[in-house]
Formats: sequence, C-alpha cells, structure tokens
Amino acid sequence: MTVLATALDTGGAAYAQRRAEMLAKLAEVEEAHGQALAGGGEKYLTRHRGRGKLPARERIELLLDPDTPFLELSPLAAWGSESPTYAVGAALVTGIGVVEGVECLITANDPTVRGGASNPWTLKKALRANEIAYANRLPVISLVESGGADLPSQKEIFIPGGALFKDLTRLSAAGIPTVAVVFGNSTAGGAYVPGMSDHVIMVKERAKVFLGGPPLVKMATGEESDDESLGGAEMHARTSGLADHLALDEPDALRQARRVVARLNRRKAHPDPAPAPPPKCDAEELLGIVPGDLKAPFDPGEVIARIVDGSDFDAFKPLYGTSLTCGWATLHGYPVGILANARGVLFSEESQKAAHFIQLANQRDIPLLFLHNTTGYMVGKEYEQGGIIKHGAMMINAVSNSKVPHLSVLMGASYGAGHYGMCGRAYDPRFLFSWPTAKSAVMGPQQLAGVLSIVARASAAAKGQPYDDEADAGLRAMVEQQIESESLPLFLSGRLYDDGVIDPRDTRTVLGLCLSAVHTAPVEGARGGFGIFRM
Repeated sequence: MTVLATALDTGGAAYAQRRAEMLAKLAEVEEAHGQALAGGGEKYLTRHRGRGKLPARERIELLLDPDTPFLELSPLAAWGSESPTYAVGAALVTGIGVVEGVECLITANDPTVRGGASNPWTLKKALRANEIAYANRLPVISLVESGGADLPSQKEIFIPGGALFKDLTRLSAAGIPTVAVVFGNSTAGGAYVPGMSDHVIMVKERAKVFLGGPPLVKMATGEESDDESLGGAEMHARTSGLADHLALDEPDALRQARRVVARLNRRKAHPDPAPAPPPKCDAEELLGIVPGDLKAPFDPGEVIARIVDGSDFDAFKPLYGTSLTCGWATLHGYPVGILANARGVLFSEESQKAAHFIQLANQRDIPLLFLHNTTGYMVGKEYEQGGIIKHGAMMINAVSNSKVPHLSVLMGASYGAGHYGMCGRAYDPRFLFSWPTAKSAVMGPQQLAGVLSIVARASAAAKGQPYDDEADAGLRAMVEQQIESESLPLFLSGRLYDDGVIDPRDTRTVLGLCLSAVHTAPVEGARGGFGIFRM
C-alpha cells in the first residue's frame, strides 16, 4: 500500500480559521436546503395533509428500501431566481435510491408548491434527472401530482418541455424501465408522463389524468363531464386501460410500485465490490483544508487521503507537472483515477500529463474523478510561445472524448478554460457536486473587473478623451460584486450547473453512491477515438 501522509496541522490557527469559514458557508447552504424542504410552506403543507395526502419526500421514503440512503439531486434548483421568484427546489424532488434492491432514479412532484405545476426550473431539473437515468441505465419512477405547466411562464416551458416526453420514450426504447405512480392531478402535457411510462399505477378516487379537464372540454366541445368519468383512476383502470394497477390509497400505490420494480429482473452491469476500508485520515478534517482566499494554495493530497479507501493512493508522474496531482485509488471498493489541482494554474506539463493519464484510464475502463481548484491555463508570452494553447487543447480533447464515467467535485476555484479541462458541466460528467467554498466563472472577479477597466481606458485614449478614474473605481467595484455573487455555489446550483452543494465530510459517501450508480451501466473506455492531439 502507498498510504498518503498528512501534514495538516489540526491544532493550528490557520486550520481553525479555515474550519470556521467552512462552517459559516455550510450554515448558508443548510438555510437554503431548509427552504427547499419547506416546499410551499406550512399553510399548503397542512392543507395537503388535511386531504389525506403525503408530502413528496414522505412518498419517496415509503418507496425506498428501509434504512437505505437517498442521494437527492439539484435540491437548490431555482435558488436566487429573478422575477418571477420560484420556490427553491422548483416544485420537484429528484434523486437516486434503492427500491427492492434496485438503484432507481426517482422524481416526485411537490404539490404544496402551486399544485406541483412545472416552471422553467422544474423542467430543467426533470431533464437533468432523465439525463442521469439514461447515462447510468437507472429505472425511472415518477411520483406524479402536478397541475401541468405554470401557465404564466408557459413561453419558457411549452416548446422545450416536449423533451420530457421524448426522454421517457428513449428510456423505454433503451430497455430502461419507467414507472409512473399517479397520486392526484396529472393534466394536459402532464398526462403524457403516465401515458409514456412502461408501468402505471393510479390511486383510486384521487388520481385524475386527462388532456383537458371538465372546464376545457366544456369550452372546446360543449360537452358536460366530471373529473371521474373524464380521467379518474377507476375509469382508466376499467375503461381506457391507461392504468395498469389501481391502488386503494397512497401507501398501497407505493407498495405496488415496489412490486413492479421487484419484477423488473434488473441486474447491474458490474457486481458491487466487497466492503472497503475507510480512509486512515478523519473526514471531519476536510472542513479545515480549503482556505477562504482561493488564491492561497492547498494540498489536494490532504483531501484524497480523507476520501479514498485506506488513504491508499498511487501517484502518476508525481515529479512532472506538479500543479496537477494524478493517480490511482479505490473508493468504496470501486477503482478510480483522480485528477486534482494542486496549485491552481495549469501549465503545459500538467495538460500533457492529464491527457496521458486520461488515455490510460480509458484503456483500463476506470472512472475518473476530477477535484477542482484551478484558476485556468497559464497566460503570458513565455507560455504562449511554449504552446499552452495546443497543450490545453490536448487536455480538453482527452476529456471530451474519454468514454469512462467522469465525476467532478468543485472544491475551490474553477475558472476559465481550466473548468473545461477539469470536466466542468459542459463536458457531461455523470455527476458534478460543489463544496460551499467553490467558485466558478470565466475568471476571478478582480481580474475580470481589471480587464474591463484596461479596455475602457484604452478606448478613451484612442479617442483622445480624458478618463474618469473615479467612475472607473465605481465600475470596478460594481463588476467585482456582480461576478463574485454569480460565482458562488448557491447561485450556480440554483441554475443546475451542479447536482448539489455538499458538506465536504459527505464527499466519500456521495461519491460512493455515484460510483455505485454508474456501475449499473457498462463502464467501458475509449480505445482510441480521440481527436487529433496537436504536438
């Protein structure tokens, strides 16, 4: 074994300060999570329970195998959304859990938020969930109770919203089962969720599935009808055939959903590994590693030592390209190749090292874990002449064409093209999570404001005009504040640029759940198939 040594001084003042800063940021995240858990608020939750209905997360809890984890995804969707303001969580709960021993992707409408109506963030969150299910071959269980589209925002939902139904058909065509459990309204476009699912369960006297409700039918055709005869669960079970199973109540519907999953005959592409030894270093210490000032470097080995099995890590090219740590480990028994930024900047050596390492992982069918703390690729005359563009392109090429599953965790900075080279959101990592200390943008706030100032000053000089230094200072301050706020993890998570902001102490558990999910599908690397590397 190659056990990582630790030099972390947990009794020092610097560690205590970093820990305190992390805990303060975690408190902000927990407050935002509390808003998501509150759904539509106490008034609407009480009314929902008064109708004999369970909240979305309690439905999920009854569906899951007892004492098994649920990895909730995108819980902060819509956080900080502008006018109109949408509820944090976007009226939808999504995540991965185990049902009858089968890992499933679960979605549940939250009817306490505007009747579960879908807004633009709901759609983005649902599409991301389907993307995860498709890539990892996870059966999809939809717990449905939604009034359809939030009509005031229909212009942002209707046209792209068709992808939701397309996804269901593509999942089914790929042999990935889809199950819909309908608890209440599933109207208009929402009727196609059960309509396009492989298995449909409806709750008697509660589920209502129709393209147009009685008022719309009256307006369109003049026909008088009632909810039950038009789209009730019993009608669909006895007459239309849309319902495969008729449930007496919500617990019975969830019991039947579990039985459907039990009969799917699902097998993972790869068996689960044997139990693995925990890290030799304490995960609690992850709170005090990342400095508040992201320009200050930290050793990613201290993070790796606290998340991989037995703190056992075999470094790759440890003496070359030392601003990027690469190496092999196992995490909860799953083999992983790790790329972790050591000192922020990526030079030509780091880029070439990364490309080589990614190719090796693809030859060995080993998933890759990217731990971000990068300010981007190095700039300047010396580095441009040394080929930083073609070497950075080599790394991005390798990431783009790699076929093994990628997992990304933003620990600190993730700026510029370095975000791309380290497999940011646009490069389709299977999962991407952020720590509360993470920041991501085209560049740092001070650098961006400074660039704008230099350009404005040069423009004024070219025109022969005087430059207003006082106005410049105000502009720089405003830009820095804007970019800083738009770089923070709550803002980015609200826009679904990650799959959640996690407590650093949970990193090993979260990654273990993700690795288990990705091994539901075959893990196979690219044998060649990379674009042209410019040497």
